Amino acid sequence: MKPYSQMSESELSAVKNELDGFLDKCKEKGKKLNMTRGVPSNEQLALCNEMITDLSSDDYTAANGADCRNYGGLDGIPEMKKIFADLLDLTPEEVIVGGNSSLALMFDNVASNMSHGVRDGEPWQTQGHVKFLCPSPGYDRHFTICKYFHIEMIPVALGQDGPDMDAVEKAVSSDPMIKGIWCVPKYSNPTGIVYSDETVRRFAKLKPAAEDFRIYWDNAYAFHYLGSAHAEIPNIIRLCEEEGNPNMPLVFASFSKVSFAGASVSCIASSKSNCDFIRQRLTVQTIGPDKLNQLRHVRFFKDASGVMAHMEKHAAILRRKFALVSDTLRRELDGLGIAKWTEPTGGYFVSFDSLEGCAKKIVALCAEAGVALTPAGATYPNGNDPKDSNIRIAPTFPPIGELGEALEIFCAAVKLASAEKYLSGK
Repeated sequence: MKPYSQMSESELSAVKNELDGFLDKCKEKGKKLNMTRGVPSNEQLALCNEMITDLSSDDYTAANGADCRNYGGLDGIPEMKKIFADLLDLTPEEVIVGGNSSLALMFDNVASNMSHGVRDGEPWQTQGHVKFLCPSPGYDRHFTICKYFHIEMIPVALGQDGPDMDAVEKAVSSDPMIKGIWCVPKYSNPTGIVYSDETVRRFAKLKPAAEDFRIYWDNAYAFHYLGSAHAEIPNIIRLCEEEGNPNMPLVFASFSKVSFAGASVSCIASSKSNCDFIRQRLTVQTIGPDKLNQLRHVRFFKDASGVMAHMEKHAAILRRKFALVSDTLRRELDGLGIAKWTEPTGGYFVSFDSLEGCAKKIVALCAEAGVALTPAGATYPNGNDPKDSNIRIAPTFPPIGELGEALEIFCAAVKLASAEKYLSGK
């Protein structure tokens, strides 16, 4: 089929009528297909089922002799700290292990900085109007944290190499009320891009006007490769040390999509000085994390190599789904001039761009036909996509058959919304 831009009004009307009929039939079937969030499938969760019984023996002792059933171990058991340290190419002293959610660690850090300041400096909330840079399209839950604390979000364009670093450097160096930037440096949500070496180096060289500026470096998908090789990027903590900014980066990671999404482990990593300060705060906040959960993760994975071997099992499941997305979009939409999309080598999402002004319409059409998607605009601060074109496709959760059905409906909705846009002349 030729591009929509080259079709006559009668040709577009014929396309519209055919698609209206197809989607009407889908509505009659009453399907409920879900592609709203990037959560592991049942097949992926089952990969770790043996972990549930890994503590059936009477040995609950960590490597340092601590009884994991009892209080203590404020920043994690030694074995779990080492696994995260090895995965992130750091030392255990630079790692603090938390509960199942790295998002909770991010929220907690922002909350502490708002109320008590960075390292007991002046609280952000008393300094004035706090701002964060938000590479976009980006992770909606980062933006939700900012919204909760009434932090102004400044969108920064996200390209194939990472954020627009010219814009980042200019903003950070000129405005002391810019206190942070959200980053997903590897297999970014939702585009799947990996920051280039040069981008990471430029982050390390930032000269913020605010002494209490922090880089929130979220490695949520760092272990989730889909291609034949695992992407590697420079170590932001080491680079910042070299540039005289040792306390600027805060690195987060979790096993939420490695083991059990609701019962995993997470960590925050930073300079030893930052970690020492965070440990002081933890003495007020908690008497210790769930060390039994950490212990069963250690006994299941054993070490960092065991984690990466396990990730190949995840990749084997997800490759089929991402290939189905790619094949379907190519078959249905290639050559029509109405869409573009990413083909990531890792992560959990495909970023899809429709014609300008069509994303909300596409999501609404899909909902009517029984396919739930992440709301259009969610990948931008305050849900405001200025072009109304970006849609995040989350293919991980549905069984492969349901995913195929959902993608067929999605492509029909894209074509219908596009035909209607051309027919309206807008």
